[in-house]
Amino acid sequence: MPDKISSFNFLGSGIGSVPFKDVDDTCKNILKLFPKMPFWPQFVQLSPLEDMSIQYTEGLPLLDVEAEKRTIKISGKHDQESELVTFYDHFLSQDLDYFATTKNYARGLYALLDLLENSNIDGPYIKGHSVGPLTFAAGITDLNGKSVLYNPDLLEALINGLAIKALWQVRALCQCGRRPVLFFDEPYLSGFGSAFSTLQRQDVINILRNVIDYLREHSNALLGIHCCGNTDWSMLIDAGFDIINFDAFEYLEYFLLYPDQIMTYLKAGGMIAWGIVPTSGLTGNETEDNLLIKLGKGLDKVRSWGIDADLLAERSFLTPACGMGTMEPEMAKKALRLLSGLSRKFCI
Repeated sequence: MPDKISSFNFLGSGIGSVPFKDVDDTCKNILKLFPKMPFWPQFVQLSPLEDMSIQYTEGLPLLDVEAEKRTIKISGKHDQESELVTFYDHFLSQDLDYFATTKNYARGLYALLDLLENSNIDGPYIKGHSVGPLTFAAGITDLNGKSVLYNPDLLEALINGLAIKALWQVRALCQCGRRPVLFFDEPYLSGFGSAFSTLQRQDVINILRNVIDYLREHSNALLGIHCCGNTDWSMLIDAGFDIINFDAFEYLEYFLLYPDQIMTYLKAGGMIAWGIVPTSGLTGNETEDNLLIKLGKGLDKVRSWGIDADLLAERSFLTPACGMGTMEPEMAKKALRLLSGLSRKFCI
């Protein structure tokens, strides 16, 4: 946990992906709705280079990326040993520029930072995001057709690559004078414990800890994990993230099945990002008041365990349930307005 406890008090922010195509207008709207913690948007409908995994492939070794097909695999065209040596030379010398995410891969990141540089809007935080190491590796096949998750040498390189790319992002976000909040998106963990995932609990924790420890050593960013399905929440708490983000609209009761772990986590400085505004299930009939009632049930439950209301407020902020990249644009706009309005109800 960070040395200095942050106070969120139900600030709102987004996850990452949006269905919009106007970069500047989207960033201006985000800054208007979430001035204290804007997030940079991922334009998945604008370019396949902003796919949640492809977006983070620059500078990583041995990858064959077919952007239009949105696929990544280990290439057999290059000498594996020499590519790994080159990669580790840059990694160990902390050559951040080599691992930069360029503008074509993250238009929203550059546009939001430009907007903040030329505005007089102050705030304590700025939120970024990265694909998580498990989700990233699970989606890449090696030369034998198996997931890189089960190839220790390649997995280690990709974990290190994502860690240093995340550090580059954190340093970029710091340029605006706000403290970075960086989420790792791990939809893969929604299937943890199923027949499709043979990883053990400690394997997951170790992989996540590699990224967390690297960023803790080199930055002051607040580190979060986002999983939009149900998972073993105690496992993510034990991994040591500053922030746990979950779909509080669909999975509130499942998350609250871990009272002892959640209480210990909050008392030690951990924070919860409540994904209370539905995304895939948004009907258009939701209101700030009925979402507030639903969220209130979860907050009341946590307070009933003996967690002080002020402490819970300090350690809580609000998000959509998941990314919005597949939503209809008008519904995504409604979700963002709902989130902003709900956050303001707490902050008044």
